[in-house]
Amino acid sequence: MRPSSWITLILGLLLFGLGIYGLVSGGSFGVIPMAIGIVLVYLGYKGGRGPLVIFGHATIIIGCFLVTWGIYLVPYSKPTFAHVFTRPLFWGLFSIFGGLCALFHGFCQCVRRFKMDE
Repeated sequence: MRPSSWITLILGLLLFGLGIYGLVSGGSFGVIPMAIGIVLVYLGYKGGRGPLVIFGHATIIIGCFLVTWGIYLVPYSKPTFAHVFTRPLFWGLFSIFGGLCALFHGFCQCVRRFKMDE
């Protein structure tokens, strides 16, 4: 089976590998890159509107988890530039808005024009 998008497939495999490395090294952070990587691998093989909408929903769910985790970590965070960009609150908001973008793009005319059978 030939992939629909090589870039998406490679990015998904890299994120999946990063998640495996995170779990093997003893951290609990590896589950999130693994989840996003699995959905990106599926999106890279399948392509089209349906998998893009699934990716958007998965990214929003992961983002909500990260935002909740980040809110719990706010009292322990230092207000430095590095802590703002490396804590889960920032990446949760980034994931939520990225998931919304993927959802809206899944219903955009540019995607529907090429995959009319879905």
